[in-house]
Amino acid sequence: MPVGTPFHERELALCESLSYREWSGYYTVSVYEATHEHEYNAIRQSAAVIDVSPLYKYLVTGKDAARFINRVLARDINKVAVGQVIYCCWCDEQGKVIDDGTISRLAENTYRWTAADPSLRWFRQNALGMDVNIEDISEQVAALAVQGPTSGRLLKSLAEAEIENLKYFRVTRGKIAGVPLEISRTGYTGDLGYEVWMPWDKAPKVWDALMEHGKSFDILPVGMIAMDIARIEAGLLLIEVDYISSKKSLIESQKYSPFEIGLGRMVDLKKDNFIGKAALVEEQKRGPARQLTGLEINWTEVEALYEGLGLAPQAPTMASRVHVPVYLGGTQVGKATSTTWSPSLKKMIALASVSTAHAKEGTKLQIEWTVEAVRHKVGAKVVPLPFFNPPRKTATPVR
Repeated sequence: MPVGTPFHERELALCESLSYREWSGYYTVSVYEATHEHEYNAIRQSAAVIDVSPLYKYLVTGKDAARFINRVLARDINKVAVGQVIYCCWCDEQGKVIDDGTISRLAENTYRWTAADPSLRWFRQNALGMDVNIEDISEQVAALAVQGPTSGRLLKSLAEAEIENLKYFRVTRGKIAGVPLEISRTGYTGDLGYEVWMPWDKAPKVWDALMEHGKSFDILPVGMIAMDIARIEAGLLLIEVDYISSKKSLIESQKYSPFEIGLGRMVDLKKDNFIGKAALVEEQKRGPARQLTGLEINWTEVEALYEGLGLAPQAPTMASRVHVPVYLGGTQVGKATSTTWSPSLKKMIALASVSTAHAKEGTKLQIEWTVEAVRHKVGAKVVPLPFFNPPRKTATPVR
């Protein structure tokens, strides 16, 4: 049975829909109201608070902390300064992605590592013989994502911390309501946003302060449905949807290398040996067989399908995680993995895995579209990611 995060009692009081889902053993709100529109608008127009406490979190400390991380990670942790956060992935010996997450360098030999899946055993297996301590702090550290255009001003006026000049993917220490915590300028929405990391037992106090002070910034609690739309607009991957962990894959085609899912920039082949390096060197030489792409779906063609049946066009109300074939003529060349109507862009968009030969920007493909239980094909054009990338996301200082 799932259990509640430290914010569960606060969330339950606000969750009019009583719509929950399970996330890593925790109850997580899908949508607070009957529909998610207000919550999505909070992410893009004001301020949203999202409970991300179910993330797995590990504290890595010790003389060999950087050496251990560099053995597991495809990126070079030695290039990361204290107070910096990086997005990263880690691979198996065949160069296939196990998971992706973030690492925050909190001190000289202290790192906080987040992951979507349990990773403690894998980490400790690869730390043998090193002077490093890896501690699972998942149930000691709670986390709230505070996202949206007014999130910076909200935190600047509430937190005892340097928010105005905090750069993108940096972390600082401070206090909210007297609770010591860390605030990183990170998130999963592709907008201006922050993540607040706090002691588990003092988390409700921080929630109360954020919600009370945030009223003048139009803050709203936000569930997973609205966040899913935002993350697709931002071109951000979801494990077990846009790629499958190599640890859970049943066949080879379910395994993905970093180069195949848009994470090639996270791979540093010039650094010392790391898990999967030899395989990735070979793949870089021959090039990946498929690539992550963005697709813009031709809505005029979708409308025509409905009109041909005397129906009004129906845009999906939620993001879809159902894989859908992508074609060039009569040949399947890939699949869309996450699809949504973008309220901000007024477009139907999708993240897709497409064969490299057909992944070039501007390539015109087709995607399967079902109307009244009949499968059709409509046009889809390859476009660069992210779909949505506002300047405020990375702008400093925050106004």
